Amino acid sequence: MIEITPLRDTDRPAWQPLAVGYNAFYERVLPDADYDRTWRRLIKGEAMNGLAARLDGRLVGIAHYMFQTSIWFDDVCYLADLFVDETVRGQGTARALIEAVAAAARSRGCPRYYWLTRQDNARARLLYDKVARFAGFIRYDYPMA
Repeated sequence: MIEITPLRDTDRPAWQPLAVGYNAFYERVLPDADYDRTWRRLIKGEAMNGLAARLDGRLVGIAHYMFQTSIWFDDVCYLADLFVDETVRGQGTARALIEAVAAAARSRGCPRYYWLTRQDNARARLLYDKVARFAGFIRYDYPMA
């Protein structure tokens, strides 16, 4: 059975390999200082929130999300990161995390809950197409450096 809880202080050793795996999928290599900063912000729970998925007590998935003001709504929910250990994929962990974030968004009265993924992330998109609606948007990143 999958258990979804907020991230706990004691989750750090199990969280980091999942966070590294998430970033590796998106072809990013980050220094340890970035993981330290992100962990502090997630545990603080003010601007960012973190959930843990546990299978038989073992941390196997993470979701990071935030609430933000938008131009047209007071509060929307953005699922920033979602990652599940490859050895347990296909068992409902990602769906459980998505639904837990949806519950948090509903509890705040958010009219919108959204996330982004790569176009070629076919495996994840199989699930996303079942639980959400593809709105047809394409993302552009302006080079800031």
